[in-house]
Amino acid sequence: MGGDYFAAARPLRVRGGPGSALLREPPGRWARRFVGALESFLDVERLHRGRASAERGQVLRLDVRPYEVTAFVANAADEPYEVTLGLTAIEGWEEIEGELARRAVFRARLLAGELPPDVERVFADCGVGLFPEAAEELHLMCGCADWIDPCLHAAAALHFLARAFDDDPFLVLAWNGRTRDELLTALRRRPVESELPPVVESPLRAADFWAPPDGLAALKDRTGHPPAPPGLLLRLLDPPAVKIRRRALVDVLEPAYRALAGGDGEPPE
Repeated sequence: MGGDYFAAARPLRVRGGPGSALLREPPGRWARRFVGALESFLDVERLHRGRASAERGQVLRLDVRPYEVTAFVANAADEPYEVTLGLTAIEGWEEIEGELARRAVFRARLLAGELPPDVERVFADCGVGLFPEAAEELHLMCGCADWIDPCLHAAAALHFLARAFDDDPFLVLAWNGRTRDELLTALRRRPVESELPPVVESPLRAADFWAPPDGLAALKDRTGHPPAPPGLLLRLLDPPAVKIRRRALVDVLEPAYRALAGGDGEPPE
């Protein structure tokens, strides 16, 4: 699909403002995963200030298009600032769609209208990040005079977008270049493929009676999926309301996960 198609696409609109239902619940797994990715390369303090602005209802609206989100953020002036959140375009959607169609569980859950939380694994297997992983992959623009990224308005828009991901996870894919309808249409058009190697039929011989079929023998050489990164479940699952020495349980457990996975983290005392 070319750039002309995306340019003509109708934006997916998310309403904000003081009464927005998106801000009534605490952040869920998609919001936490997105904000966690942002905090790895953006100023955390500014992001926290932006979250407070979003929770005050200053983000009035989001328009989500492929690789671009436009937000309107209230300020002291009469007109709200227009903020653009640009994303580096994905090359290789055909490969990603093929992998999603080939893996039966992903295909079934997507066609049932559910975006599996571990869909990031499929993107990673294709060499693509579902969320921006570096500053050069995220392009922030705002009409305010603040020249440091992210400005307060962009930070607020990012946090509101994170909450929108919780409300409709398919917006994650829409921002990355595929709306729900486009992806599901592509999956339905693809033939069902098996993840297992084909079983080759061969004549039955007495000498081969106790030998395993060629198809089963090939399973021994099948390459498995890469292991999940340490602490992936801590990011995907809703954290329990438990604290240890005034620290969130997730923060206490994450070093132990890294240590058990053979990383540099030290287990907590």
